Order: sequence, then structure tokens, then C-alpha cells
Amino acid sequence: MECDENTIVKKEEAKELEGLTILLSTDEDDDRPVYLSGNFNQWITQDRKYQMSKQAKGKYTFTFPADFSYPEELIYKFTKGDWSEVEIDKFENKTPNRHSKKRSGIQKEHVSKWRQNWLPYRASQLPQVHLISEEFEIPQLNKTRKVWALLPHDYNTSEETYPVLYLQDAQNLFNEKSPFGNWQIDKKLAVMSDYGIGKIIIIAIEHAEKERVLEYNVGKTLLGEGQGKQYIRFLTDTLKPFVDKNFRTKPEREFTGIGGSSMGGLVSLFSGLIYPEVYGKLMIFSPSLWVIPKIKFSFLDFFEPKETKIYLYAGGEESATMVAHIKKFKKRLLKRDSLREKMEIQLSINEQGRHNETYWSDEFPKAIEWLFFSNRKGDV
Repeated sequence: MECDENTIVKKEEAKELEGLTILLSTDEDDDRPVYLSGNFNQWITQDRKYQMSKQAKGKYTFTFPADFSYPEELIYKFTKGDWSEVEIDKFENKTPNRHSKKRSGIQKEHVSKWRQNWLPYRASQLPQVHLISEEFEIPQLNKTRKVWALLPHDYNTSEETYPVLYLQDAQNLFNEKSPFGNWQIDKKLAVMSDYGIGKIIIIAIEHAEKERVLEYNVGKTLLGEGQGKQYIRFLTDTLKPFVDKNFRTKPEREFTGIGGSSMGGLVSLFSGLIYPEVYGKLMIFSPSLWVIPKIKFSFLDFFEPKETKIYLYAGGEESATMVAHIKKFKKRLLKRDSLREKMEIQLSINEQGRHNETYWSDEFPKAIEWLFFSNRKGDV
């Protein structure tokens, strides 16, 4: 049975020994949970400790615990999971931060609308899309490749240095004409920029079309002998030094990430494992672990483990084995004592997720935020 607002208020006022209670009403509501994000949790947008309790349709509450350490002033916003799903006003504009100096009692708030699928975004916040080269040389494979850089929107008027994420399959990252759809990373970075996060350089490397699988296949697998090791050396020994020399990057490993999906996720995963001194952040979506069902980690004994963050994503509707493979991989990786103390792994499973760009697109901002702009630990 649904509660009216007076009933909710009375219930919350009865919690005399607890702290401030926030009552939220919203004109638009759905099944997505609502979270508080603010200066008390480093603006994490999907912090389960600050998930609001749904009392009725369009009615939510959250009560800070009695021992909560309040900042001088609470500054916060409401989201439905990340900045792509944050509150907006009735005219679909960004809302200002909310403020409260209360330590107890009731704080009433109202949200008119929520972002959906990253719309609307401000064109002025879109990253600058820069073509590095139509034919960037890959000496390790005696080939050339088109490589792009997505730079923060204010790159030319700033003197900042930025973390860098190297992403595979550039054709499917921001190309509106991609036959398989795209991740829309340009639009998502624009929205994130509006909220003060997401200032990062993305280096997008196009795949090799018909030879894509060959290049992304590392070593000898069920797909045969691949060229993945040579491709990884290209990324690490050739492309990264060029990027660090020509752009204002933070070149250290703790500011350098690599990622991709499917076979692109697999080659990115091996890049991070083989070169831990180079890559400190791994964004791995739906990796094709099925091609190496008996993956061995003995080669890691030759490397000194480094502190590494890995965001692992899989969809339940991708295949009969995708989720099982990724969970098994995580378990086996962390079974090694030398790695368990050094690796933070955030495992994200969408039971309805399919093997396509739409779902990887939804996951991208969550992964970016956790990997580069949050101190929140993983789930290990």
C-alpha cells in the first residue's frame, strides 16, 4: 500500500536517534533506484550506502546514520545510477547543487525530470575529435592504421595535463554511421564534463577490418595463432610514447588505462597483464575468454605486481557462458596471492545485457568514473 507524504514524514520524525532525513518527491518515476551523490562520498553516483528507500511511486527517503560525520555543509544531487541519469529541471537543464547545513530533522526536495540515455547534452562540452593520423605506422606488423584522439572540450584553452585511456575498435566508439551502432563516448564525456568529471584523453585505435580478430588474438588460442602480442607492443612501445610526446598527458601508469569489448576487451586485458608497469586501469567489457578456456597465469610470475584497477563487465544474455567465464577469470586471477593484494576488481553484471554497443555504451561512464575519478574500492 502506498504511503502519503504526511505518513512518511511521521515515520521519519520518529527516528529521534538518527540524523538528517531527506524526503524526495519526483514527477517522473520508474524502476531505477535513486542515489544520493555529494561531497560526503566523493560524488560517487552509484554508492549503495546512499541509496534512497522507495516509499511509494515518486516518493523516496534517506536518513543519515546517527554517527555520520557531516561536512560543514552538505552539497549533493540525486541520480538514478550515474551522470547519464542525473536529475534535471523541468526545462531539461542541469540543476544546481543542493545544499543543507542541517544535522537532523527533515529536508524536503523535489526532482522534476531525469536524464535518459545521455540526453540532453550540451554541444559546447563535446570533446574535440582530433585525427592523429590516417596511416599511423605499426612497425611491429608492417601495417598502418587510423588513430583518433578525443580531447577535453577546453583542451586548447587549458594548461592541464590529463589521464589517458586507449580504446580498441574506434569505428564503434563515436561514429554515428557505424553499422553496429556506437558507444557514443563523445556525448557521454560531454555530460560527465558538465558535472566536473571525465576530463580525460581518449586514444581510439581503429580495428583492422577483416584482420581484426587476427590482430586481437593473443598467442595460440582456439582461433589459431594470433598477432596480439605484436599489436600490444605497438600500443605500448610505439603509440603511447607518441601520445605522451604530442599531447599533455599524465604518462604515469596510475593515469594510463586501456580497454575494449569482445576481442578488443581480450587484447586489452592481456595488455594490462603483460605490461603492468604501463597500464594501471583496465576497462574490460564482454571479453572473448571462450577462446582461451584454459588460460594460465603462470607467465605473471615473471612480473612484479602493481596496484591495478580492473572494471569487468558481462551481460547475461550475451551467451550461455559469458558470465560464468568472467566470474571464473576473476576468481582464478585473485587466487594468486601476489595479485590479490594488488588488484581491485569491480565486477558488473547486467543479467539482461546483450553482446552489442548499446550495453557497452551504458557501462562506459560507470567504468570511467570508477577507474579514473573515484577512490571507491572494488568488490574484492
